[in-house]
Amino acid sequence: MKTIITSESVNIGHPDKTCDTIADAFLDEAIRQDKNAQMAVECAIKNNKLFIYGESTTTAKIDYDKIAKEVLADVGYNPNEFQIIKEISIQSPDINQAVVKGNQVELGANDQGIVYGYASNETKEYMPLPIIVAHKLMKVYDVFRRTTNCYYSDAKSEVSVSYEDGKPQAIEMILISVSHSESLTNEEISKTIKAEVIDKVIAEYSEFNKGNIKLLINTSGRFTIWGSYGDSGCVGRKIIVDTYGGIGRVGGGCFSSKNATKVDRSGAYYARYVAKNIVAHGLADKCEIQVGFAIGLAEPISIAVETFGTNKVSEHEIMEFVRSNFNFKLSNMINELDLLRPIYKQTACFGHFGRNIFPWESIKLGVKK
Repeated sequence: MKTIITSESVNIGHPDKTCDTIADAFLDEAIRQDKNAQMAVECAIKNNKLFIYGESTTTAKIDYDKIAKEVLADVGYNPNEFQIIKEISIQSPDINQAVVKGNQVELGANDQGIVYGYASNETKEYMPLPIIVAHKLMKVYDVFRRTTNCYYSDAKSEVSVSYEDGKPQAIEMILISVSHSESLTNEEISKTIKAEVIDKVIAEYSEFNKGNIKLLINTSGRFTIWGSYGDSGCVGRKIIVDTYGGIGRVGGGCFSSKNATKVDRSGAYYARYVAKNIVAHGLADKCEIQVGFAIGLAEPISIAVETFGTNKVSEHEIMEFVRSNFNFKLSNMINELDLLRPIYKQTACFGHFGRNIFPWESIKLGVKK
């Protein structure tokens, strides 16, 4: 049976992604000074107002205004025009005592919750094709927009892919909306974005280009009011963009702003790591892992593996593979993936998964099968 699946990505100028980037920049600065910082400082943006709020328990001295203005400038705003309002407190002592118990081996999860990890062998990144192409379109656009004063950082992409029997067959449609100067016509925009962005990305995916990809560029007709002046934003509203583009389920919490003791982030990263390794080692074509955590407990309360009938060995053997090679204990996830480093700002755009610059994307060697 033929189905069409669509995934989207958004660039840093989208207000939600601007906030994700600022929040993860705060986290990086905290970890740079204090690797055991407990952080959940978020932000929201509208017009020329940035509201910074949340919890921070750390010895780090963080200049929130300076970091936020650096990101705002990179997005393309005049940061000096922004009013910054802050409301930050320490982490609840009730939560802190459940997490930090004086011995890292006994670290407890910072909250209860469920997380998911997913992988598929349909691309070299072990990710679904629609979301990978959507992210690459945005990444190429972000490079392009920095070469001109006529295109701005607020942009979105959508990619529709046809599937038969669970396997991608063709890219059917690409939609891109980009913010731009009033001096540009729709015809100029369409021609430029096709040549400078779409064609460059699609060249990598010739096997899925059947010559009839439908292109939709700036379907609103005008996109001259952009970013926080055309929309509002806050941290964590693009969790589907951040993960698997709607293919594969996601947990209840976002990633950005959260340090590694918060299993919404570390648990989801480790679940992706395990799912990718199951597929990369040829045990299944697709894999989804769900893990449940309880606040204050070091070990997960549940682990479930789903291979959608694509498993090459028995499900029992796959579970044994997981038990023999991986450990979802919080302290192990943090240590094995080296999560106490300032690596988080670069996760905020173009997806948390599918880029080999991150440790949870590695393929583990010397595994026991």
